Amino acid sequence: MESRRLLLMLRQLTLMRVLPGDTWHHTRCPEVTASTTCEKLEKARNELQAAYEGFVQKLNQQHQTDLTELENRLKEFYTEECEKLQSIYIEEAEKYKTQLQEQKQITDLKSENEALNEKLKSEEQKRLSREKANSKNPQIMYLEQELESLKAVLEIKNEKLHQQDVKLMKMEKLEDNNTALVDKLKRCQQENEELKARIDKHIAISRQLSNEQATLQEWLEKESKVNKRLSMENEELLWKLHNGDLCGSDRSPTSPAIPFQSPRNSGSFPSPSVSPR
Repeated sequence: MESRRLLLMLRQLTLMRVLPGDTWHHTRCPEVTASTTCEKLEKARNELQAAYEGFVQKLNQQHQTDLTELENRLKEFYTEECEKLQSIYIEEAEKYKTQLQEQKQITDLKSENEALNEKLKSEEQKRLSREKANSKNPQIMYLEQELESLKAVLEIKNEKLHQQDVKLMKMEKLEDNNTALVDKLKRCQQENEELKARIDKHIAISRQLSNEQATLQEWLEKESKVNKRLSMENEELLWKLHNGDLCGSDRSPTSPAIPFQSPRNSGSFPSPSVSPR
């Protein structure tokens, strides 16, 4: 809306440039017409300058606000994501370390259990052989007691092994959860890359808008210079009218009018060329 209003005022100002040349042939008092035209032109120039400054200030403020907000959101997002990932990796590393330790304990217990089973079988075979040889041999009774002790130890080891198997099942479940978490992390990283691409695109658009703003500002500055020069030429014309250079009582009505360049014949809004005499 601001840019349309600014362009509309520029067109009105351009149309007003040809007013002194057009009214020269239709009025008997060019001095009044030139004065009125100069006032209107000065008023339009002031309005255009004020609108231009307001538009540029508003555009700069909005652009700076958008960039600051985007930068803050990006920093906050990256900080949170880094903290989350760091916490997850530390936790998973501790769990994996514990899992490895428990797996080593389970392996050791299994090896020890197998050794005890082998020893138990061997002792059982010896016991049977000795029972056949002498059922009342004190050594055989001692071996039987040792066998019972070994059975008790074996039961204890089996209980520990069962507990370790339960822990191993829990670890396997935890490993599955860890795999799901890794997949979720990959998706999060992919979304992060997509967000980064969108932010880069937004920054490129912001730079393009900045370049367009700079171009518009340069064009408006050129137009302001043209308006100032036109105002000076109108003031010169008014001064000449007051001094009787252009409004003599004996001047012929067929005298040539002061040439003004119509904006319809120009590509942009050039300043009119006014002859000094």
